[in-house]
Amino acid sequence: MRKSLLVIIIIAFNSCNKTNSEAKISDSMNSTVVNNSIEQKIDSLLEIMTLEEKVGQMNQYNGFWDATGPVPKKGSQAEKYADLKKGLVGSMLNVRGVKQVKALQQIAVEETRLGIPLIFGFDVIHGFKTITPVPLAEAASWDLNIIEKSAKNAAEEAAVAGLNWTFAPMIDIYRDARWGRVMEGGGEDPYLGSKIAVARVKGFQGDDLSSSKTIAACAKHFAAYGFIESGREYNTVDIGTSTLYNTVLPPFKEVADAGVKTFMNAFNELNGIPATADTFLQREVLKKDWNFKGFVISDWGSIGELVAHGYAKDLKQATELAVKAGSDMDMESSAYVEELAGLVKEGAVNEKLINDAVRRILRVKYELGLFDDPYRYCDEKKEQEITGKKQFHEDALDIAKKSIVLLKNDNNILPLKKQGIKVAIIGALANDKTSPLGNWRLAAKEGTAISVVEGFRKYSGNELQYAKGADLVIPNTEISMTQEVQVNTTNTSEFGEALSLAKKSDVVVMVLGEHGMQSGEARSRSTIDLPGVQQQLLEEVYKVNEKIVLVLMNGRPLAFPWAKENIPGIIEGWQLGVESGNAIAQVVYGDYNPSGKLPMTFPKSLGQVPLYYNYKNTGRPVRDGNVFWSHYSDETNDPLYPFGYGLSYTSFSYENLNVEIVDTHEVMVSVDVMNTGKVKGKEVVQLYIHDEYASVTRPVRELKGFEMIAIESGKSKKVEFKLTEKELGFYNNKGEFLVEPGKFSVFVGGDSKAELTNTFTLK
Repeated sequence: MRKSLLVIIIIAFNSCNKTNSEAKISDSMNSTVVNNSIEQKIDSLLEIMTLEEKVGQMNQYNGFWDATGPVPKKGSQAEKYADLKKGLVGSMLNVRGVKQVKALQQIAVEETRLGIPLIFGFDVIHGFKTITPVPLAEAASWDLNIIEKSAKNAAEEAAVAGLNWTFAPMIDIYRDARWGRVMEGGGEDPYLGSKIAVARVKGFQGDDLSSSKTIAACAKHFAAYGFIESGREYNTVDIGTSTLYNTVLPPFKEVADAGVKTFMNAFNELNGIPATADTFLQREVLKKDWNFKGFVISDWGSIGELVAHGYAKDLKQATELAVKAGSDMDMESSAYVEELAGLVKEGAVNEKLINDAVRRILRVKYELGLFDDPYRYCDEKKEQEITGKKQFHEDALDIAKKSIVLLKNDNNILPLKKQGIKVAIIGALANDKTSPLGNWRLAAKEGTAISVVEGFRKYSGNELQYAKGADLVIPNTEISMTQEVQVNTTNTSEFGEALSLAKKSDVVVMVLGEHGMQSGEARSRSTIDLPGVQQQLLEEVYKVNEKIVLVLMNGRPLAFPWAKENIPGIIEGWQLGVESGNAIAQVVYGDYNPSGKLPMTFPKSLGQVPLYYNYKNTGRPVRDGNVFWSHYSDETNDPLYPFGYGLSYTSFSYENLNVEIVDTHEVMVSVDVMNTGKVKGKEVVQLYIHDEYASVTRPVRELKGFEMIAIESGKSKKVEFKLTEKELGFYNNKGEFLVEPGKFSVFVGGDSKAELTNTFTLK
């Protein structure tokens, strides 16, 4: 923590800014010389804290009343208010806005015995007020700089609303498109996922956590939540140790090394033990092996849920199990505040565990600068100046354009001409100003997205008309974080208007997909095709006009084999946030040449799920004259679109793949990439390896490097990659990292199906 010499010598703030927090703590410190060490300050504070006050720091409450309104008089709200005044609350979540945050912080700082400031958490998942593309869409950019900038902007906008902690990034690796939370992460690959996770942590936390523009990040969900069975939210996880060490844990290890301040454990169980009570994950791996110094928070109510799991007989035992396992802060179970002090007094829990947890929590509060100035995040003037500022929207547009993936472009139907043609836009999502915001946009206003229709109307050289065609969602039904989306599965009464418009148009842009609330937490789906009557609408329009550009809006991979077979132009437009319509229009009309690549494999059908590129070969990988090989009898093994796939308005060729072993565990790979098309474009050059035989079987391909390059038409660039021990090795089933001798294949190209290959042998 950076302080001036004056602050080092003088204990309190200047008299005009002096807070109860600093004044009360100073009594336990040397009044002549103050050591600037955070650890010594924590030691001094712990010495004067009662057991109950320590436990209070481990307790997080959801915002339970309007802090600027009347004080709660009865019920659970009144009880929580009483806990807050007694110093039995260490953190609050879902409180936002300077007035609300400041009012609660004043109670903690000025009315409790020790005046320890609160830390305020919020789900800042993809923007705060200014909503950017959902994280899966941002992952499709493969652009780590803009992903970091997106998190940086979100942190600044959240910080001026009084917040100092986000429950992001979600860095679970996952392979099942049915899971609604795929929208919240970086995709199926641990290498790409690790890079994205670190970029987002750097964006949120910056170089100086005490800056009023940064907030603490939270790596979630620890661990293996992305592997829940059937893709069903909150379900069980049952995976082997090879998958745990080589796929699940690497992104968490990377952000721990990068200095992420907090971890959140998971709802799922692993090996029969709920993650919230998993000593192996939290104490042995995270805190011991990785030397993590921050703190671990439970997911919402997950300590109390140990009872429902059948792992604890009651809340008291759940509390004991969770704290012993290393869960430092309880989110909304009220378990610690009700049971933990009693367990210590009974001798069931050693107070050293409490001290360790509180030390971790206080350390983050010190690093955030909350002890220097508990109101550093409470400037109403800044809140008004910064929230929604123009630069945030400009960056959101840039990020959205880079997140779009061009999937198909037969006969160069795209980009569209900017004048002289009749364009029909069809689909309820095309005129929707809320759905493109996606899920997890708690602080945003409804209807703040630029719709596709609005974006297209800026290109006034063409005749543009819109027809809904059909409702996606049943009209007048409630759509919120807590309600199921009611999809229209029967009403086709508005097809006629859409068909009539399509007949008289030169080209039809159909905007189809999922409502923004069909993905996200608790939004698992048993099918992954176009919901409702959209597929029927698409096929009916195709009958009257085959010149269709299909723009997909969705938060997960969808299966649309008919469209791939028949529709000439397909764009993956995701849920792109506030600038959605502008971004899509600029890509469709060629003002931006798309460069996105898929961060998840798109299946042909639900029956292929889970489907992912880095699968194992099995003992029977190919047909050998009979049916006895690993396949389906009614579908190929190939995906609809592979991981890493994405087209451009130009084309690229790869040649001269060279491999050179320069050291025992260092290999240099180079390739020449040429722009063989007519316009400048960007390409994400991807490198994959296959360890052909090992003591633990390895995937058929593993991403181990990528680089985005821009190339002028007719020009070429040499791209080089370095493979080190980190890329060449793997974890065995004991969690030991190995680099073994043997033969490796290298593949380089524009997606995970890259055909240009070479080999090398490690000795």
